[in-house]
Amino acid sequence: MARQVILCADDYGLAPGVSLAIRDLIAGRRINATSVMTLFSDRAEEAGRLRAAAQGTGVSIGLHVTLTGGFAPLVASPLSGDRLPPLGRLLGAALLRRLDVQAVTAEVEAQFAAFEAAYGRPPDHVDGHQHAHVLPLIRDVVLEISARRAPGALVRDCTQAPRARLGLDLKGRFISALSAGLASGAQARGLRANAGFAGAYDFAPGTDFAALLARCLAGLDAGGLMMVHPGHVDDVLKERDPVHAPREAEYAVLAGPAFPGLLEKAGVALA
Repeated sequence: MARQVILCADDYGLAPGVSLAIRDLIAGRRINATSVMTLFSDRAEEAGRLRAAAQGTGVSIGLHVTLTGGFAPLVASPLSGDRLPPLGRLLGAALLRRLDVQAVTAEVEAQFAAFEAAYGRPPDHVDGHQHAHVLPLIRDVVLEISARRAPGALVRDCTQAPRARLGLDLKGRFISALSAGLASGAQARGLRANAGFAGAYDFAPGTDFAALLARCLAGLDAGGLMMVHPGHVDDVLKERDPVHAPREAEYAVLAGPAFPGLLEKAGVALA
C-alpha cells in the first residue's frame, strides 16, 4: 500500500507566475499543499484565485511566515531597518539571541491576520520562508501564535528524513540540526508536525530535479513532507527573488507526463 506524504509548493503569492504555476499543479492534483506569503498588496486577489483552484481538492493551504528576503514587512522587521533582513543576518542574530522578539511577534501576528483576512479562516499549516520559523526565539513565537490562532494546525518540522538525504547534504543536515525539538514543542501546544522532511538543495542550474524528487519521495516515511518551489519566471519574480530557472525546471517535472509513474515507483501517494 502506498505511503501517504505531503508535497508542498512554497512561495504562493511571491509573484504572479509562481502563483499561477502552483494553481495549475493543484488543479492537476500534482501537489497537495501550498504555503502562502502574505506580504504583497495583491494577496486578496491571489487568495481568491487559489481558493477557486483548490475547491474540492482537499489541498492544505498554509502560512509561509516571511522574515527574510529584503521585502517590506507588514508592520516590523526583526532587525533594525524598514526591510526584512537577508537570511545570514537573521540567522546570526537568532543564534546570538539578539533579535527584537517584540518586533518578531508583531510581524508574525500581522501575517497571520493578513492570511485570515484573505482566506476567511486560519491556515491549515505553518512554515517559514528560508526555514526562519525553526530559528531560536522565532520558533517559540511561531508556535505560540500558531497554537492560539490556528489550533491543531501542522507546523513544518525540517528534521531531515535520513533515507531522503542527497549525498553529504550539508544544507539539509544544518536545517535539520536547527529543527531539533520543534516537533515536541509543537505537540506540547496541541499542534501537529510532519514525520520527516525532504527537498532542500542548492538550486544549482542543471540539477536533475526528476531524480532528486524520486530520491526524496522514496526516502520519506508516511506523513513525511517534501517542499518544492515550482513557478513561471516573470518580471515580478526577477525583482523579488534570485531563484528563477530551477522553478521552471521543477514545474516541468511536476506537471509532466512522467510524474504519476514517479510517484508509483517511489511507493507514495499524496495525502
